[in-house]
Amino acid sequence: MIIINKIASLINHLRTALLISLLALISFSVISGQKSKDDQFPYDQSSDKETPPVKDRLFFGGSLGLMFGTITDIQVSPVIGFWVLPRIAVAAGPIYRYYKDPLDKTSIYGGRGYMEFVVIQDLSAIFHGSGHTGLFLHAEDELLSLKASFWKYPYNPPGRFYLNTVLAGAGISQQIGKRSSLNFMLLWPLDDPYEIYSKPELRISFLF
Repeated sequence: MIIINKIASLINHLRTALLISLLALISFSVISGQKSKDDQFPYDQSSDKETPPVKDRLFFGGSLGLMFGTITDIQVSPVIGFWVLPRIAVAAGPIYRYYKDPLDKTSIYGGRGYMEFVVIQDLSAIFHGSGHTGLFLHAEDELLSLKASFWKYPYNPPGRFYLNTVLAGAGISQQIGKRSSLNFMLLWPLDDPYEIYSKPELRISFLF
């Protein structure tokens, strides 16, 4: 039963994520194709320009995940971040996840911090296309509080316990406004003893 639930959860995650990705790419490709070079993010500005003020290097956003059916999985993860250098950003924020399967339900909460390095700021400059799409590397550290009775591991203490996980991967960033972007990431957990992550983990986030 546990294996069947995990397979169903993975299929539902992939189906939902692919549908959202397809709709988002179709919708925003039209918008992004109308942007000019002057409309790029502050981190895209050439090095001979003044460094943007602190308020222009701050960004906000996060991700929201919804899945209903045999497995219910609701995830909310807002962030606040800062462009430290033209190609390096750091961010942090809380995490909340409600998970329910046919046998039980639980709440997962905690926090995360991450760093991103922009490898390519604008792919259109290389492939002579339209729009502003970037490529970045992503490293993330999550600290989560889990309910011991739900995960049913004999060495778990009663009540709740903490799990620290590092995830790493890469993604693409589609600019949809001067200070906003839609990001798609594939991340791999470096250690996942409780199998709470997909492999790979698909993340879709919005920043502004």
